[in-house]
Amino acid sequence: MSSVFLTILGWIVFGLIAGFLARAIVPGKDDIGLLMTIVLGVVGSAVGGFLFGLFTVGLRGFEPAGWIGSVIGAVIVLVIYNKVTGRKRRVRS
Repeated sequence: MSSVFLTILGWIVFGLIAGFLARAIVPGKDDIGLLMTIVLGVVGSAVGGFLFGLFTVGLRGFEPAGWIGSVIGAVIVLVIYNKVTGRKRRVRS
């Protein structure tokens, strides 16, 4: 197997896990599919890496974050996604 294939597969699995964790942390039901969950996690990892770089050692470029940074970034991306698309609305009792 090629190392590029394994790297891409790793990003997909990493994004899936980070995306699922973000969806579990943000309250309410998210009606997004598996592909959007993966994209959410991968983009969240990039956002988390960017924010981590800003708050620690300065801007290091476009680097992914570790698990915690990825989940935090994915939560931020999910909240922004829900606000922009209006997908999640509060249910009134």
